[in-house]
Amino acid sequence: MRVKSIVVLLLLLLGSTTFAQDEGVRWADLSDGQREVLGQLEDSWDTLPVERQMRLSKGAERWAGMSGNEREQARERFNSWRQLSDERREQIRERAQVFRDLPPEEQRRIRDNYRKFRTMDRDRRRELRDRYRRMTPEQRQRLRDHLRDRPRPRQKGK
Repeated sequence: MRVKSIVVLLLLLLGSTTFAQDEGVRWADLSDGQREVLGQLEDSWDTLPVERQMRLSKGAERWAGMSGNEREQARERFNSWRQLSDERREQIRERAQVFRDLPPEEQRRIRDNYRKFRTMDRDRRRELRDRYRRMTPEQRQRLRDHLRDRPRPRQKGK
C-alpha cells in the first residue's frame, strides 16, 4: 500500500499538464491501468477538482507506459523532491510557472540549451557552473541579456 501511496504522490508531482474542461474525468472512463494506479482515490474521485483529476489521470497514464527502470528513476526523483524543504519546493514551483508562462519558442530555446549543457563532459559542465557562481549579480544579468539578445541561427524547416 505504501508503494501505491508513493505512486499517487508521484503522479501529483509529475502531472504538470492541465486541461481546461468544465467536466472532470469520470472514474469509469479511466483505463484499467489508470484505475489500478489511482485505486486508493476511487471513493473520493468525484470530489476532486477537475484540474487535479486531469493531472492524476495523465500521470497514471504515463506511469502505466513506463518501463521498470523509468518507474525506478521516477521514484528516486520523487524521493529527492520529498527531501527538499518546503521553501525550496515552492521556489521550484514558482520557477516552473515562470517557464510555463514563456512563449513556446523561448521554452524550446531553454530546453535546447539544457540538452547541450547535459551533453558536455563533466569537467566542462563543472567549469561553466563554477564560473557562473563566481559572477556578481550584475555580471549574471549582463550575461543573460547578452544571451537573450544575441542573433540566433535559423532553425531547420523555418
